[in-house]
Amino acid sequence: MEAGDAMERGHSAPLLPESHGPKVEDDTLQVPLLKDKKRTGSKAPMVILGFECLESIGFFGISTNLVVYLEKVLHGSSLASASNVTTWSGTSYLTPLFGAIIADTFLGNYNTIIVSLVFYLLGMMLVTFSAFLPTAAVLGGSSVFGAQTVAFVGLYLVAVGSGGVRSSLLPFGAEQFDDDNATDRESKGSFFSWFYLCVSFGPIVSGLFIVWIQDNVSWGLGFGISTACIALAFGVFVLATPMYKRRMPTGTPLKRLSQVVVAACRKISRRVPADATMLHEVSDKVDPQPKIAHTGDFSFLDKAAVITESDFGEVITEEAGSSWKLCTVTQVEELKILLRLLPIWGTSIIVSAAYAQMNTTFIQQGSAMNMSILSVPVPAASMASFEVTCVLGWVMLYGKVIVPALRSFYPGVDGEPSMLQRMGAGRLLMALAMAVSALVEMKRLDSAARGEEISIAWQIPQYFVLAGAEVFCYIAQLEFFYAEAPDTMKSTCTSLALLTIALGSYLCSFIYALVAKFTATGGSPGWICDNLNQGHLDYFFWAMAAMCTLNFVVYSGFAKNYKLKTVLS
Repeated sequence: MEAGDAMERGHSAPLLPESHGPKVEDDTLQVPLLKDKKRTGSKAPMVILGFECLESIGFFGISTNLVVYLEKVLHGSSLASASNVTTWSGTSYLTPLFGAIIADTFLGNYNTIIVSLVFYLLGMMLVTFSAFLPTAAVLGGSSVFGAQTVAFVGLYLVAVGSGGVRSSLLPFGAEQFDDDNATDRESKGSFFSWFYLCVSFGPIVSGLFIVWIQDNVSWGLGFGISTACIALAFGVFVLATPMYKRRMPTGTPLKRLSQVVVAACRKISRRVPADATMLHEVSDKVDPQPKIAHTGDFSFLDKAAVITESDFGEVITEEAGSSWKLCTVTQVEELKILLRLLPIWGTSIIVSAAYAQMNTTFIQQGSAMNMSILSVPVPAASMASFEVTCVLGWVMLYGKVIVPALRSFYPGVDGEPSMLQRMGAGRLLMALAMAVSALVEMKRLDSAARGEEISIAWQIPQYFVLAGAEVFCYIAQLEFFYAEAPDTMKSTCTSLALLTIALGSYLCSFIYALVAKFTATGGSPGWICDNLNQGHLDYFFWAMAAMCTLNFVVYSGFAKNYKLKTVLS
């Protein structure tokens, strides 16, 4: 990867104006049990990390084994169950975008989390309740009180609630640090890694403990434990309210960006010169020194901040950010930042589509194997816990082996690989994970043709490589989108990273539909069928590997020319 080299070469760039981000709200809600205690900002991130551990256990306690629940308990077909899981998963990562807009515009991060938790807990309770209800087959047809109906209503309430929490919790945690304090700045960098590890804690517990309960004891008990985790997280989060720093929203980010486009289009039609030296900022004063250096990327938007004769006395005295005729330099730069992010963001969708196989086709592949390792029963869904364990291993491997090795091979490099370089490595590893999955499936099909079953341990390599792709891609992606986001759009841009997971899941469902349409023809069962021994799941994995490889090539071109906000500053 040479993306970092492109960053270091430097570019003529706009000087970003002074930030006018959200203000910190000093007043906090007082909870009777804790009202006599002083607010301690340093403890708030620990509470948030603990909250995320519980939330992660609750969410993955539902999602990890969901494809098995839909197929075995609710009697769905293999393809329909996989499609339902990816569609629901996609919705769970689409709702953070709406949650972020609400947080940045109306409620703020704290209030968004509280409201979302109400929907979250209600949905978890309904999913748990569905495990005790009869299915439609038992009732002799569809019923509004059947397990399927209650389960899907609960699942989509969980999608709404978890989306609101995901959109706001990470930026809310980052708000607890003081950027003017050197120690806090260093701790804030570590917070992103610890947060992701807390997210990874849920799949370990759910895969090893909750999934076993669901498969061997009771689905109701397994879902009930997940629901209890969300309830406990809700209670702890509310009780810790006096510890938090809370920022209030400062306006409508989407409106601010729309104003730039409208103002620029007005002045393009009037042929206003883009290199004018009269630029508008947050006061009624004209700055004789332009704060925008025209670098060629979206420079036509600069015209939105150019003050013309018709602007004097008409909009120059309006409140900053309220005009559709003249915008501030800050607004222009915010839109430019988002537009520069879009190509990088787009390539993440393919990565997420491949990653979604861990909760669908990987489990179905494992279910067709001998589900034991060294005579120890291992449910197919529990292999996700091994993947999370591998994530922890990759984190240690990265810090203790990969970074020191790179420094020894390239003595001039002082730091670790850039965020863009790490995301590129993750994309390449994702293609490799799909290729390894295809090879394993070829081995499984060959053994099945001889009437033999291979051990589920054969899946270990593909989960290990997938974990490497996750570490390099998703941790860097969260950090990247938060770091590049405008100050007033931290939640929105963080949710963009999660939105790629949603769109990847929807893309995955679309790919499943295409596979069924073009391969299940002429009496052929298709690549993905109820009896995998009659299908060709290996062809599907090879197709995903090819798509991921092409995605890596496209990403490399975008990353090489991307200009980081810190470089632009």
